Amino acid sequence: MIEDPYSIDLGFVDFYIGLGTERLIAATKDDEKIAVEIKTFLAASTISEFHTAVGQFINYRIALEEQESERRLYLAVPLDIYKRFFKYPFIQTVIHHNQIPLIIYDVEKEAIAQWIN
Repeated sequence: MIEDPYSIDLGFVDFYIGLGTERLIAATKDDEKIAVEIKTFLAASTISEFHTAVGQFINYRIALEEQESERRLYLAVPLDIYKRFFKYPFIQTVIHHNQIPLIIYDVEKEAIAQWIN
């Protein structure tokens, strides 16, 4: 089940993502509550997009811990970006160090290609 769109109210600001194809959604996976930050990586600078994605992910995870601690946050990235950019050791270190679970999605097939916890 997907609850779309999804927002987190912090009192002074709402994390409400619904711009274009990048958004935060809430869903259920095998009875587990999850939230997914979907990124497209369409900007000219992939590393800038990555910096933004990691920063947003960390902020959303902290907000979720305060409001819905049972919900696990995932970062969703396109398969082609994962294969081309997420292979680099530095990127893998950042993902590992920040404990960012990934959903790799295939844009062409409109399907999830892989879950990486």
